[in-house]
Amino acid sequence: MSEKKKFNIEYEIKSSPRILYTFLNEANGLTQWFADDVSVRDQIYTFTWDDEKQNAKLVTLKENKLVRFKWLDDEPQCYFEMEIIQDELTNDVALSITDFATEETIAERKQIWDNQIDYLISTLGA
Repeated sequence: MSEKKKFNIEYEIKSSPRILYTFLNEANGLTQWFADDVSVRDQIYTFTWDDEKQNAKLVTLKENKLVRFKWLDDEPQCYFEMEIIQDELTNDVALSITDFATEETIAERKQIWDNQIDYLISTLGA
């Protein structure tokens, strides 16, 4: 099995950090764009896609700024993170995604994020 590599992508989002944040850390918000269903219990998020469940632990949370999840069945160094970045001069808001994938699957994984973020933007009405 090849080693997973960290990658980062950034998306401009026309939303306030406060509103965007609720879509990144609350089960209801995540269900609207990230997964078919999301439930939370004791910092463990259960994400469901097409009746397939995956569990992730919420490992870092900074209000209106950042959420980091660690898949329970993934390699120890791997996580996925969604960080809200706001430009101090223009107040433009961007969403920075950090994730891990094998070299062969990075392009596919980026495409999945592109699709999910497009869906998030349409959900936000941004």
